[in-house]
Amino acid sequence: MNKFRFTIKVLAIAIFTFAFASVTQAQASRTWVSGVGDDVNPCSRTAPCKTFAGAISKTATGGEIDALDPAGFGAVTTTKSITIDGGDGSGFGGILASSTTGVIVNGAGAVVTLRRLSINGGPPNLPGVFGVRFIQGSKLRIEDCKIFNFVAVGNGVGIEISLTTAATVAIKDSTIYNNLKGIRATTTTGVLLITLENSTVQHNAAEGVLLNANAFLEARNSNVSYNVTGVSLTAANSGADLIHCDLIANTGTGLAAGPSTFTRIGGSSIIGNGTGISQSAANNVKTFGDNYIVDSITGGAIQFVAPQ
Repeated sequence: MNKFRFTIKVLAIAIFTFAFASVTQAQASRTWVSGVGDDVNPCSRTAPCKTFAGAISKTATGGEIDALDPAGFGAVTTTKSITIDGGDGSGFGGILASSTTGVIVNGAGAVVTLRRLSINGGPPNLPGVFGVRFIQGSKLRIEDCKIFNFVAVGNGVGIEISLTTAATVAIKDSTIYNNLKGIRATTTTGVLLITLENSTVQHNAAEGVLLNANAFLEARNSNVSYNVTGVSLTAANSGADLIHCDLIANTGTGLAAGPSTFTRIGGSSIIGNGTGISQSAANNVKTFGDNYIVDSITGGAIQFVAPQ
């Protein structure tokens, strides 16, 4: 009897080990999606899946999902490190996110790259909530993406960053437009550092960039225009460096520095806004003296700081 029980235990362990190995082997380091694919497929190049959600469970942590052709691949949530690439040459991979969120990143320590994606919030009668929502993770990189039409009342944010830990977000060569808010960012612990490079944030119905507690922005060679407020800092522990940026024709304020820790501008144009710069007290905003500022400044004079 004891020998029989021992044999059963050995068989059970062997079956469990085989099953676990099968699941592990089923996750590839690179998977593929196509408009004519099927989520029952293994997501290989010759047998692609149809959606990002279908491919992500078959992609190993740190792996990559690539689009074979321009198509709509649906909303997706990731709890692990992943790269999602919408493809190049033949057109962008699309996510239509009517009444929902396009991409959710929610994994402890996750490092996520979103590249060459068109994330559309859909028609006004079924508005998307968030284009990209970053809830938990270590690093998020958004490259060569278009995020637009997220106009849901109360939310409606192109890129929503609401964290409980420190993280970094890099946005490069991207366009964020026609949302309620372009980028909204905050974290309750540590520092949230956002870089915005060679990007456009335009025609959003409220703020282009809204920085709340512990959120700091470094923007270079970017355009934040035609919003109500261009860049808004609402907390004493927030800050922004705007280098070679254009804040033009925002109907309210181009740069609303509030009580920020620091706001520094260099080589930038602040032109045609309702108010050019507003600050809670003089010297909140510092300039290197090489900007084009035509609009009015409220809250006191900005401070000239000579470059070292």
